[in-house]
Amino acid sequence: MAPMNSILTDTLSSAPEEEIRETLERRLGHFHARQRLGIEHDHESVFGHGINFFHIENWYSIHALFRIALKITGLYWRGQENSAQIQVRHNRIQLCNLPSSFDRFTILHISDLHADMNPRAMERLADVLPGLDYDICVLTGDYRGETYGPFDKALERLALIRSKLKGPVYGVLGNHDTIRMVPALEEMDIRMLLNESVTIKRNHQRIHLAGIDDAHYYRVENFQKATSGFPYREFSMLLSHTPEIYRQAAHANFDFLMAGHTHGGQICLPGSIPLMLQSVLPRHMAAGPWQYHEMIGYTSVGVGTCIVAARFNCPPEITVHHLEQAQRRPTA
Repeated sequence: MAPMNSILTDTLSSAPEEEIRETLERRLGHFHARQRLGIEHDHESVFGHGINFFHIENWYSIHALFRIALKITGLYWRGQENSAQIQVRHNRIQLCNLPSSFDRFTILHISDLHADMNPRAMERLADVLPGLDYDICVLTGDYRGETYGPFDKALERLALIRSKLKGPVYGVLGNHDTIRMVPALEEMDIRMLLNESVTIKRNHQRIHLAGIDDAHYYRVENFQKATSGFPYREFSMLLSHTPEIYRQAAHANFDFLMAGHTHGGQICLPGSIPLMLQSVLPRHMAAGPWQYHEMIGYTSVGVGTCIVAARFNCPPEITVHHLEQAQRRPTA
């Protein structure tokens, strides 16, 4: 019998375009599905579209130039080795609005797998995951390496990673992902949040987890729809592939934002100073914890690599967020 992940990807790849469209329209609604699919048909450009004017990830000739340059300098193989050295980070967060039942609630945060580009990183991740404890897992997008074309290999490797994860898993799409991946991702029991939310309950208390569709390139985020399922003042967290929407998220009253996309620069100078950062946001928000107004944020540097399978001074990571109830200061 063929492996389940192979069956899923073979079925999806062979499905007629109209059948895929109908499946997505039933899942996401007519407008969202047609909009995302239409933009995907138009999107293979280096200039224009999205938050950035220039999109180096879509300029495929530059990928080979980066590899050649690193090989000439003798750094390529070291960079490849670095790209597989995944670190487990622990991020403890004090949150005033957190219900008491969720004190010490833990979230495993995985981002930017680019699974078909990084077989050694995926093998290392599969080894690390079984030893971790957490309540839920979240995936903040970019499951495949390129921004168009086949995605079967990415889904196959992601299925292996999913088999190592415990408990509920929630995800959003990134700018490298096609919406055609959604049926297969949800068949793996990854609940995709595409301008949607879920409520998590514990001891008669609840928190809310929302996710938006890619806001970096496709610009199909919809905060109003994502927040429509829960009251404005209750504790809420947001999954976004990119942290570039930090202003919108903070003013939508989210307490905690989890994102990725930046890779922390991926190729950095000593001190984790990125040589290039394809994101429009303050540099201190490009990696690790940060705060904007009352909202706490975290930008994962990710597991995988983009453009070239190498990292320098920016090791790959997965993060366990530990939510802790902050003591409220007494009012005068």
